[in-house]
Amino acid sequence: MNTKSNGKSKVVILGADGYLGWPLLLRLAAEGHNVVGVDNLVTRKSVESVGSDTAIPILSMEHRLKAAKDIHGFNIGFHLGDITNYDFLRKVLHEEKPDTVVHFAEQRSAPFSMINAEHASYTMSNNIIGTINLIYAIMDVNPKITMVKMGTMGEFGTPNFDIPESAFVETEIRGRKDRITTPKFAGSWYHWTKVHDTNNILYANKVWGITATDIMQGPVYGTRTKEITDEKLHTRFDFDEIWGTVVNRFCVQSVLGMPLTAYGKGHQVRGYLSLEDSVTALSLLVNHPPQPGEYRVANQFVELLSINQIADIVKSAAKQLGIEVEISHVENPRVEADSHYYNPERKVLPALGFHPRLKMADLAGQLISDLVPYKSRMEKFKGRIMPYTRWKKVDNSRAGEPAASKTDFAKPPASPKVPG
Repeated sequence: MNTKSNGKSKVVILGADGYLGWPLLLRLAAEGHNVVGVDNLVTRKSVESVGSDTAIPILSMEHRLKAAKDIHGFNIGFHLGDITNYDFLRKVLHEEKPDTVVHFAEQRSAPFSMINAEHASYTMSNNIIGTINLIYAIMDVNPKITMVKMGTMGEFGTPNFDIPESAFVETEIRGRKDRITTPKFAGSWYHWTKVHDTNNILYANKVWGITATDIMQGPVYGTRTKEITDEKLHTRFDFDEIWGTVVNRFCVQSVLGMPLTAYGKGHQVRGYLSLEDSVTALSLLVNHPPQPGEYRVANQFVELLSINQIADIVKSAAKQLGIEVEISHVENPRVEADSHYYNPERKVLPALGFHPRLKMADLAGQLISDLVPYKSRMEKFKGRIMPYTRWKKVDNSRAGEPAASKTDFAKPPASPKVPG
């Protein structure tokens, strides 16, 4: 069943309670799409399990949905459940009959996956099983459903070649030419699950013709999108060493008067984009799906920046707000090249009309200003900012100390549905 009307469609977002999932729900609803969220709310519990919390407080999902209705008039549906439960996921797709499913419902932290065997196994099983379930649910309910899957630029690692925006490359090995999948060498158990997801979706495309957009996105930073007009609509903002990305972490450190701690020599380069630009790009990919039966890769980033460049940007923005901070270098807890070549291709989104609105230097001051009112809240979790999870085999037990038990993070709430 196709629910499109006047160019709009039915979209189900898996992982709707997340940093990206919630703003995308709001954006697609603002565009007139019929949107439904799905989440097991386990990220809230997993962040708590490492002794941290979102810097900017967020409402419960029930109250978020009410706020979206009261403030913007959005009628957003919601299902509470775990997509590793195949029957639950299939039932959602059968009931909602979406045109598109956006898949953000994965454990998203590289350090979390590296804590110990339990966290690595949870990450592998949760992420890979969830994606396999989605593939089969689409094929079972309606093979015409388009999948939009959140991957990561981290799948590629830092190769000494230009990263193509393609699932395949032409190569020659010992004099024989062939077309092979683009080489990848991920940097954590989390990143490897994304590689496995890509391979699984690519295989499903080969054997069943499933239609998919596989997004290779760089780290995202920021507090707002144009729909987040009220504190009741805030998305989460993580800043500890397990869940927080480098830009968000540096901004919190500046507010708290801490040195900006660059890992290693700080020459590591990645592709970054703001929360607003991420949501804009995601909505473009939803609104302009691939051809039926096509597997499409989209490299999603705006700026290539080193850790040192980011630290300088945040330091300068803080200074303009009267906050003096220093930059320090700490031992890199990760296993990664400090200096390397990095040049990913980006053609798909510009061809769809993606024109980035914001660069980090333009946004850092606003980001810091948005965090200042929550300084006392962030002070409570100050001790969770410095790196303590090591990639090399050492005792990472401190990363899970605040948890009531070793498996608390993996237990999603057992409630059937949140009113929407």
